Amino acid sequence: MTDPSAVDAPPFSTRTLHLAFLLICGCLLLLLGLGDVGLTDRDEGSNAGAAREMLETGDWLSPTLNYEPRYAKPAGTYWITAGLYALFGVNDFTARLQSAVFGLALLVLQYLFLHRLLGPALAFCGSLVLLLNVEFVGIHRMVLTDPALVFFTTLSAYGFWLGFCDTNRHPRFLWLFYLGMALGTLAKGPVGILIPLLGVVPYLTLTRQWTRYVTEGKPLAGWTGCLLIAAPWYLAMLAIHGADYAAAAQANTTGRFVNPMEGHGGTILFYFPVLLLGFFPWSGLLPAALWQSLKAWQLFRTGTTDPRGEAGLLLFCSLWVCGIFLFFTISATRLPHYVLPLYPAASLLVAVLWSRFLQHARPAGLTVSRRIVLVTGYVFSIALGSVPLLYANVRDRIAVDFPAAAKIGVGVTPIVLGVLVFLGVAIFRHFVREEARRPQAFWVLSGMMGLFLLVVILFALPRFGKYFVNPPQELATIAGFNLGPEDTLIHYGRKLPSLTFYAERNVQFINPGEHKKFFPHLQKDGRVMVILPANLRERLPHPVDSFTPILQRYGFLLLSRDPMVERAPDGQGQ
Repeated sequence: MTDPSAVDAPPFSTRTLHLAFLLICGCLLLLLGLGDVGLTDRDEGSNAGAAREMLETGDWLSPTLNYEPRYAKPAGTYWITAGLYALFGVNDFTARLQSAVFGLALLVLQYLFLHRLLGPALAFCGSLVLLLNVEFVGIHRMVLTDPALVFFTTLSAYGFWLGFCDTNRHPRFLWLFYLGMALGTLAKGPVGILIPLLGVVPYLTLTRQWTRYVTEGKPLAGWTGCLLIAAPWYLAMLAIHGADYAAAAQANTTGRFVNPMEGHGGTILFYFPVLLLGFFPWSGLLPAALWQSLKAWQLFRTGTTDPRGEAGLLLFCSLWVCGIFLFFTISATRLPHYVLPLYPAASLLVAVLWSRFLQHARPAGLTVSRRIVLVTGYVFSIALGSVPLLYANVRDRIAVDFPAAAKIGVGVTPIVLGVLVFLGVAIFRHFVREEARRPQAFWVLSGMMGLFLLVVILFALPRFGKYFVNPPQELATIAGFNLGPEDTLIHYGRKLPSLTFYAERNVQFINPGEHKKFFPHLQKDGRVMVILPANLRERLPHPVDSFTPILQRYGFLLLSRDPMVERAPDGQGQ
């Protein structure tokens, strides 16, 4: 590893220009059109709605959703989002703003950490790798708890390295190790502690540094501080809600690990294609980077290599990547964004490997990396080009929940994206084979991914939102504006938690076949409105089937027992 004291520090302007470029690119990819698409169900609608209800009710301790207790996630991210609502108003953009800001903060953290240890060139490369992939941009444009979790767990892991392992270590950074775990736990639960430990524990074990950690790692003060920050909210919830909260907390922690929840299962191979495509094109370089970093682990056991040097950092990051990947692989509940916490370490490894590719004519790992990038890219481009045909074969099934699918196609955007990926990997193949042109190959992949993501943001997402996501939400906004506190809003069909966010009121969710649930609401005084896919209207029981149609939005209907309806003023409720 480069000793910062042994070389001239780069000009301050270099770091400033790098960070400015990263933040401009990050803002384009994370903030552009952030509120143009309605909140997707279930997670986005649930998280945004819980934060809105927290602000409305003034109960900042016990989260609710549809005005019922929500124990699935801690209150940490709801506090931040509710605070943003108070500052900027309740809308789609503000709901997602927290995630985007955490993404930008993570880019800055990544750059500063790599800059300190590996120099400006590798810091810039490693930060671009972290930004320019589908999963990073996708997750940081959604109302999820994962962006906060990833930032805090990365802060924790990097703090551990700087405070305990770096050759020029400063023990004060160790406090970030414990602070990051505490805040990560408030963001998403005990996994905030687990994720950093998936890298730290194997590293201390393989390098035989447990004794040193006990004496120099501030374990007593650090873990005590971590618990003092993270535990009070959990203890308060137990004191208030007792066994109900304890059972829900168990189901959402160990329960998720042992049993698949909400149908999120999949095979043990689930995360291989997720990582291959989600981290594309850099995923093609990751196997070689992991192999080169892990194969030297025995040198640390014998003491022939300093575990605090560059090789030690690469080992630590490799163990971090493998630990997270293996843990969530053996977990019964599997979702694509669960492996996002390994992306900062994976980006560091890819940046270091790429720098080695530029230092030798025939570097180790180049051939296999090139082949993985090419095969993945060509298969991905063919799959994208086939989307219109595949969509035509399944559109009837999609139309059950999204009626517009029966009449609306996917357009030419998937084909454009497929051509873009095909050309990108083909040009990459041309440049990467020649040593003199190899530096340009990195910019080819970066440019390809930047354009790919911008096309998705500017063209694919607005079309998807207009026809598939926004219609029932627009009806919920209008219904919420016209209904009084004692009136009733019902949604009939597949449950859409986001409707509570847009209606800003309680919504009664009734599935097809549960017709008895209608009748208690019909016996009440006041207005009754029903939102449903138009293709389900014929399945409504009497007298709901005779309600007056008020509005229709791309296959979704708003029905009312009372036909008198006012439209919401422009901009209200959005």
